[in-house]
Amino acid sequence: MAKTVLGVFDSVDQAERAADELQRKAFKRDEISIVAKESSAKGGDRERGRDKDQTLTQGVTTGGTLTQGVSTGGAIGGAAGLLAGVGALAVPGIGPIVAAGPIAAALTGAVTGGVAGGLIDWGIPEETGRRYEEKVREGKVVTAVRTDDNKVKDAADILRRNGASDVETH
Repeated sequence: MAKTVLGVFDSVDQAERAADELQRKAFKRDEISIVAKESSAKGGDRERGRDKDQTLTQGVTTGGTLTQGVSTGGAIGGAAGLLAGVGALAVPGIGPIVAAGPIAAALTGAVTGGVAGGLIDWGIPEETGRRYEEKVREGKVVTAVRTDDNKVKDAADILRRNGASDVETH
C-alpha cells in the first residue's frame, strides 16, 4: 500500500536537494512533489542573482531548478532533472503557489480546497493537511513523497538529512 511522507523545508533549495537525493536513491519522478508559494520560489532567484522573470520551463531539460521562475508551466528539478509537470495556481487565502510533481494535478482539482484539499485527496488527514497548508502560507516549502511501505523510512531519512522538519508519514 502506498504511503505519503511529508516534510517542510525553509527554502526551495533544500527541497530540491532532497528531491535530487530521493531520485538518486531510486525514487521515481512521479513519486516526488514540491509545493511552495510563488514568492518563496522567486526569492531563491534573487538570492542567486538570477533574473526573477526566468521561467520554470528551463527545468529538467536544461538542468534548471524550481527557483528559476514561475511564470509558465513546464518541467522543473535540480541538477538531476527531477520533476515534471509544474503548475502555477492561485489558492484562496494563500495566493499564487507553484506545485511540481503529481501533487500538481491534485491541487489543480482542489483549488477551492487549497493545499489541504489536495493533500486530503492523497489520503492525508484534514487536520494535517491544514497544518501543512499553513506552512506553505508562511513561505515554507512542502515536499511529499508517495512510495511503498518498504521505502518510507528511506524517504523520511532523506528529507530530514536535507533539512526537513515536521516529517510525517500517512
